[in-house]
Amino acid sequence: MLPVTIGGESVKLAVITYKPDGNGPFPVLIFHHGSTGSGTDPKVFARPFDPFVLAHWFVARGWAVVLPSRRGRGGSEGLYDEGFAADRTEGYTCDETRTLAGAERALADIDAASAAILAWPFVDRTRFVVGGQSRGGILSVAWAAGWAGRHPDEPRGAINFVGGWSGTRCPTASAVNQRLFRMGATFPHHTLWLYGDRDLFYPLSHSSENFASFVAAGGRGTFHTFEPIGGAGIGHLIFRDDSLWSPTMDAYLAETGLPHERRE
Repeated sequence: MLPVTIGGESVKLAVITYKPDGNGPFPVLIFHHGSTGSGTDPKVFARPFDPFVLAHWFVARGWAVVLPSRRGRGGSEGLYDEGFAADRTEGYTCDETRTLAGAERALADIDAASAAILAWPFVDRTRFVVGGQSRGGILSVAWAAGWAGRHPDEPRGAINFVGGWSGTRCPTASAVNQRLFRMGATFPHHTLWLYGDRDLFYPLSHSSENFASFVAAGGRGTFHTFEPIGGAGIGHLIFRDDSLWSPTMDAYLAETGLPHERRE
């Protein structure tokens, strides 16, 4: 449990950490979770996000991986309040104002958690990357630019697995998602976008338009698509299958000048 202060509120955030043997300092990936589907089942809020396949991929290459849960999620204290309808039993809203306010709340959580994590003695502040899945992916791109603009120790990269904030069931999805992605357009380093076919939240056509908006605003990155094996919705879960993205991730880390070779 990681004690932080967010907007004057003192809370403890639940954190899962993977790291190699030894004291470090290690390069670190701070990786963020997504939503809870429709947001209508509070029992899901408490489930920790533990992408162990991805974590072990990085640890095998000498990285530490830190997985913080935002307020009210995965065992963290506080209220989970990331863009709900006025009646929370209805789950996430499509209202643009409430939705974006929820994203800003999530970004504040990431800011506080990152500052605390980067102070840990086994973390190499000069070699850190931010990433995430689904909502965590879009938050990572948006957050990286803001942090880099305010701190000397900026992330070396941002890894976006199937990122987006509002699913395309919402008529406001394009406006919300493109606005948040454009927040990351000033990030000075290359970003990696990884998307899968048959994603029920973010079809490839929608996500490619988000990427085009990001690039048009000055963002730097590459957009990769994958064909996972499975049925409807499998594209949203590509982070679980490193056979899909391992060569792409390896090349990205190498180009960024970060450790990428598997250790024996």
